[in-house]
Amino acid sequence: MATQRLAPDSLSEIERAQPITAKMKGSAVLRAQVLLDRAYFSSGEIDAVYGQNLRNAIRGYQKTNGLQDTGTIDAPTWAVLNTDTAPVLVPYTILDTDVAGPFTPIPAEWEDKAKMKALGYTSAKEALSEKFHVSPKLLAQLNPGNNFGSAGEEIVVPNVAGNPDLPKGAKIIVDKSDKTLSLADADGKIIAQFPVTTGSKYDPLPLGNWKVKGVARNPAFHYNPKLFWDADAGDTKAKIAAGPNNPVGVVWIDLTKEHYGIHGTPEPSTIGKTQSHGCVRLTNWDATALAQAVVTGVEVLLQE
Repeated sequence: MATQRLAPDSLSEIERAQPITAKMKGSAVLRAQVLLDRAYFSSGEIDAVYGQNLRNAIRGYQKTNGLQDTGTIDAPTWAVLNTDTAPVLVPYTILDTDVAGPFTPIPAEWEDKAKMKALGYTSAKEALSEKFHVSPKLLAQLNPGNNFGSAGEEIVVPNVAGNPDLPKGAKIIVDKSDKTLSLADADGKIIAQFPVTTGSKYDPLPLGNWKVKGVARNPAFHYNPKLFWDADAGDTKAKIAAGPNNPVGVVWIDLTKEHYGIHGTPEPSTIGKTQSHGCVRLTNWDATALAQAVVTGVEVLLQE
């Protein structure tokens, strides 16, 4: 793959303008994902592969910037994206806090999860992947042979840390048809878009107009088997401790629809690709960005 052990400034001028279309992968796709991420038009995990989440991110970015809505990155789209001239990849020195842990496997059973004091990361690699919005596979490809376990080692990562906070939004729009969540300002302009997982045939998305009831960071999760169609017969209620591998991740945005919220996930690679139990799931980093930009009372439209 073209992204293996890329130096921070190795993307060529060709890759800075190469059209991005379906089924492509490699350095140019990586560049597009990073630039879109920094513009808050997220494709979820940065993986250097053109997929449906990236297509939706491109389309959202094009609409907001008055470009032709094609879902591919053509010359006019590159021209706007490339006004962001910061490096796409940067060196990063692993910190003591990155490898401090504790790193513990997450059990599958609810009863066993409830015994844990925290549902933290399972490895430094997982922690670094979430920190830089990148798939563990691509992080390994960018840094072949590195086990990410030693403080002081220099690695190469997507340059997505330190992005300015989003301005406050006035309305959240969740679109079931293309599995996106958009944040609009008071004038109706879309200022951010994220891929989401929305419900299932057993727990459909509750369509309609709701509001943000509150925002909880690092929430505990209260498991109630009566609310889960796929619960085992012997399951009982359980309180699951907070942490990035908690079932709702690091953020819960409560909605005025009872039992429903917008939240993070312990499995960022599944966003936009699997089903949920009715709620709206984002990657932990996208959920964190959204939570910073909303307050109690913000309108929420859940639509087909």
